[in-house]
Amino acid sequence: MRASAGGEAVLAGAPDLLQERFSERFATLEPWEQAMILASLALSQLHSPYWLLLTAFVGANLLQSAFTGFCPLALVLKRLGLSPGCAFE
Repeated sequence: MRASAGGEAVLAGAPDLLQERFSERFATLEPWEQAMILASLALSQLHSPYWLLLTAFVGANLLQSAFTGFCPLALVLKRLGLSPGCAFE
């Protein structure tokens, strides 16, 4: 079976797969951000769906810090003597 010329043209103009875009964007996150997201997703599958609230909180925090430049976790990390990330130094 083979796609017609019109079908191939449609496929050529189709957007990238969502998984590829997600993987590229996920790779740009800081390691601790990736860990928090993955941990909450794993815990939601293994323990309770309420762990997805942690994912929502992390996402909301990332969104607000992108606009305001303020990140509460960066302050906590700085007080603990750890590097808060290049955006919050």
